[in-house]
Amino acid sequence: MGDFKEAGAEAPPAVAAARGGLSLLSQGESEESSAQGSALFLGGNEVKSRAVVKYSSAPLRTAFARLEEKTDLKLPPANWLRESAKLGPAGTTILGNSKKSKPFSSFGMAYDFIDSVGNDVDVVSDSENIKKLLKIPYSKSHVSMAVHRIGRTLLLDELDIQELFMRSSQTGDWTWLKEFYQRLIDQKWQRKKKSKEHWYQKAILSKFLYYSINGDGAAQPVPSAAEQQEPSSSDQTSGSEGASWPAPFEMPSSVSEDPSASSQGLKNDFVRNILWTFEDIHMLVGSNMPIFGGGRYPAVSLRLRDNNKPINVLTGIDYWLDNLICNVPELVMCFHVNGIVQKYEMIKTEEIPNLENSNFSTKVIKDIAQNILSFLKSNCTKEGHTYWLFKASGSDIVKLYDLTTLCEETEDKYQNPFTMPVAILLYKVACNMMMKKNQNKKHYGTIRTLLLNCVKLLDKSRHPQIIASANYMLSELFQLDEPKKEESSESPLNENSDESYSEEEEEMPDSDENGSYGTSSDPSDDNKAVAIIKSVGELSVPEKYKSIHQIRPSCAFPVCHDTEERCRLVLSYVLEGLKSVDSSIKKESDLPAADPSTPIPLKYEDESTRGGPEGLEKQMALFLDKMGSLQKGNYSSQSGMIPGSWQHKMKLQLILKSSKAYYVLSDAAMSLQKYGRALRYIKLALQSHDTYCCLCTNMLSEVLLFLSQYLTLCGDIQLMLAQNANNRAAHLEEFNYQTKEDQEILHSLHRESSCQGFAWATDLSTDLESQLSVSCKCYEAANEILQFSDLKSQNPEHYVQVMKRMGNIRNEIGVFYMNQAAALQSERVVSKSVSAAEQQLWKKSFSCFEKGIHNFESIEDATNAALLLCNTGRLMRICAQAHCGASDEFKREFSPEEGLYYNKAVDYYLKALRSLGTRDIHPAVWDSVNWELSTTYFTMATLQQDYAPLSRKAQEQIEKEVSEAMMKSLKYCDVDSVSARQPLCQYRAATIHHRLASMYHSCLRNQVGDEHLRKQHRVLADLHYSKAVTLFQLLKDAPCELLRVQLERVAFAEFQMTSQNSNVGKLKTLSGALDIMVRTEHAFQLIRKELAEEFDQPKSGETVPAADSSSLNQEEVIKLLSIFESRLLFLLLQSIKLLSSTKKKTSSNIEEDVVLKTNKQVYSQLLRATANKNATLLERTEVIIHLLGQLALGGSGPGSSAVQ
Repeated sequence: MGDFKEAGAEAPPAVAAARGGLSLLSQGESEESSAQGSALFLGGNEVKSRAVVKYSSAPLRTAFARLEEKTDLKLPPANWLRESAKLGPAGTTILGNSKKSKPFSSFGMAYDFIDSVGNDVDVVSDSENIKKLLKIPYSKSHVSMAVHRIGRTLLLDELDIQELFMRSSQTGDWTWLKEFYQRLIDQKWQRKKKSKEHWYQKAILSKFLYYSINGDGAAQPVPSAAEQQEPSSSDQTSGSEGASWPAPFEMPSSVSEDPSASSQGLKNDFVRNILWTFEDIHMLVGSNMPIFGGGRYPAVSLRLRDNNKPINVLTGIDYWLDNLICNVPELVMCFHVNGIVQKYEMIKTEEIPNLENSNFSTKVIKDIAQNILSFLKSNCTKEGHTYWLFKASGSDIVKLYDLTTLCEETEDKYQNPFTMPVAILLYKVACNMMMKKNQNKKHYGTIRTLLLNCVKLLDKSRHPQIIASANYMLSELFQLDEPKKEESSESPLNENSDESYSEEEEEMPDSDENGSYGTSSDPSDDNKAVAIIKSVGELSVPEKYKSIHQIRPSCAFPVCHDTEERCRLVLSYVLEGLKSVDSSIKKESDLPAADPSTPIPLKYEDESTRGGPEGLEKQMALFLDKMGSLQKGNYSSQSGMIPGSWQHKMKLQLILKSSKAYYVLSDAAMSLQKYGRALRYIKLALQSHDTYCCLCTNMLSEVLLFLSQYLTLCGDIQLMLAQNANNRAAHLEEFNYQTKEDQEILHSLHRESSCQGFAWATDLSTDLESQLSVSCKCYEAANEILQFSDLKSQNPEHYVQVMKRMGNIRNEIGVFYMNQAAALQSERVVSKSVSAAEQQLWKKSFSCFEKGIHNFESIEDATNAALLLCNTGRLMRICAQAHCGASDEFKREFSPEEGLYYNKAVDYYLKALRSLGTRDIHPAVWDSVNWELSTTYFTMATLQQDYAPLSRKAQEQIEKEVSEAMMKSLKYCDVDSVSARQPLCQYRAATIHHRLASMYHSCLRNQVGDEHLRKQHRVLADLHYSKAVTLFQLLKDAPCELLRVQLERVAFAEFQMTSQNSNVGKLKTLSGALDIMVRTEHAFQLIRKELAEEFDQPKSGETVPAADSSSLNQEEVIKLLSIFESRLLFLLLQSIKLLSSTKKKTSSNIEEDVVLKTNKQVYSQLLRATANKNATLLERTEVIIHLLGQLALGGSGPGSSAVQ
């Protein structure tokens, strides 16, 4: 009917050899690389078949012995039922004397090839079951099979009703199914015995195969006793051993240690396991068909046929499928009459469908296979459920029942013997996928579904280990140590995701096929069936039952929208696991009674009772002792768990997982600034870890690292609580809240430990100092842990983080003590000396800064070390300030103690600059240190200038020191760099120049004698006044300072004028002084602007008081304005006098005439203005600006424009 073609038939000999290699492999071997496929072509329509032997326990093939004609097969051969080297370890299994397929045969295969289950393979079954399904439209015999779904894989097993009900009669199992069967299907059920003909045919086939392998053809008589025992032994084989239902399945002591569970009857008994691809259907098939080979026939199957009985379609399909599954190209048939061998006939596999009386279409077989698979995949949708595919003998109707649902309606839902093997398989497939989870995270949804279904099937009281393990694996699916990456393939959380499959697969393509039921004698029958095939003929119709059965999408993995949701899911699984472990521990009655629903009181102690930081020191010492003992492996469990038991191992894993989840929750709460909640979570994390430490016999360095991280986070939280004291009530409320889940987990922890190991770190204190101390101790403990097991070198990044935090908290504590000292200082009466309390606070602060600097230097963090050195410098300045109030204000002098501490402050600032090296390292810190250093020098110089220590030093010495300090302050005051601090720097520099100029001005006034020195002072005073004016003019908010400097310059000019004798010199000096006066117009413009704004403000908004709205000091302005007016009048008067006297003595000078005229006019106007006592400040300012403008024009030189 069609030509049989082998893939690669025209290939070189190597390919043929590969095909030969497909024969039975030595035991335990598997072969995938040398797979050889075969293809059938029928009328242009290709029927594809490919077989790969995954495992074989058969020996190398040997040629079959061709029996001579007239050989009597009724006589047993010499080797009958005896072991032989040719048979190998598989023994009689190969030769057809095997026991009947066990009811869990597919599970045995699935356990052995766990990689294939759930993903690549559509069906796992015995080849006999596959053949039975594909023969349904041709056969009248009954079909009874159990179907289970694991992922996209269906497991098919024969469900022998006869054997099942025999067992039910003996043990009481399956009574519910027996009642159901009798009520709905066969009311008069009774056990059917097999005929003598059946046993005769079985015995003759067995002898024929033994003859064929023996080869000598000699029949040897067998003792009569054996002959007499033969029927009974055969009967036993088919009876008690035939189905071999295992006893109620017990979980082995360790799932991982006994993966095959062979003691429970779940052994893979097949000689050969083959991965068979038939069209687009992938099947893992078990086969025991004997294959012979060698010589001219590399691989043949051997069949015995009664010459009087022609081959029918069922036999032809049987032979054809067997050869396809095992990839055997030829069939050898031996014909006999009444046991006497007649002849042999060789038939090619592709010719079998065309044999006389056995004609069938391979295309139809393909359609039947696809329809049956589609029907089963469309209707067997629930993983973990046992489905029953049943066709009564002689009936055309095929029905599918959900036995799990039927069983649940009975009193004991665990009566279904398939429950345990299915649960174990679900668990094993999930385990296998978990091993590869990092390779492909898209399987997470499938793994979760498998585990949830596994847990759903099991009785918690009977199988605590698997349930605990499954829950632990469920918790492991959720990544806690990295941010959740939303994958596009993920769908929203589906409450029924453990049973949800793709919509396409659940759709009923045609209500006529799946929705309605055929007519039945008993309508109630239809109500129980999940689905019905109304006529077996439908299976031959191409694509009658459509299903997208290639690969269904992975079950939806829940999308956790935030970290808290993810951690809560993890903790729910951890809790279930802990409950399973705890329920299996025998000594529960010895434990103190505790109600999981009762909150465990949080021990809260007042700081005074605990002893403050001193008490912390003791608790830290105890903690470090404990950490030392952990290294030695001390073990102390209160519940009596045996170290090394599964409970012990599992509880350790679950507790560790819970601690990680609580840590992540705490970290998330921290980022949300929910510090009370964060402290509660880190407390639970540390309680979990404390319990872990009590149970652990060998502490892993990884776990110690976790603890270090937990304590680091705890330190962060305590620090943030200290810095957010305003919200303390809200934080306390969050801290004391507990969910029921947390209480139950804590209850499980309390079974093993008191959980008080870290109480010192997790209490919520109301005292700021205590919180800072606890935070510091947490970091110190985290650092101590890193010293164990060389963790410091293994985790350099974490070590750096801990050291940074230690440096930071010590800085915080140092600043805290420093501020307290400053507060004490401000409260102290001025004349009193420094108190002991202040000195104690200085010592504490200094110690903290010193340790912090050491922390930062140890990790080469120059920037932070510089900041702490800067703070130490500030502490030294506070110490200096404390000593300034020790003497009477009127007799105040700059003391040696002040000088000492200010110099120490300078040293620390210089160290900070050296630590940074250059500004490029950290410009902001560099600028800050420079500013502080400049401030220190400036303060020191100002104090020495204002409170000169004349009792100890000469005036010249003091002036020299002030000058040096001021110049150093200028050096570190950066006026050029554009920054937010630039105006401050400019103001500081201007003030320094002003002070220096004033000092040199004062020296000049008071100094007599050394003319060279006087000249030097005069030049320096003039220089510094000029620089001060230049800098003050850059500032928009210092008009008073600018005015004051200019007035001092005018006074300086006046002082110079007193020592001049000639009128020309005096006139020149006066002219310069008036010029300075004119240049003060800029300052008056700024003053007028501010006064005008202040005047306008009450009109626009009366709510804003005028006095508070301006930074201008009006009293100072009035004072400076009065001085300015008087000095301007004086200068103008002197100028008029000198110009007038000069005019009389010398000839007329036009320029001088103009100046004289202008000066007279201005003098006159100013005199009248000052006489007006009712003028406002603004009006007086405007008059001055106007007059200065006139002076500027009048003094600009001769010309008509000037006159105008």
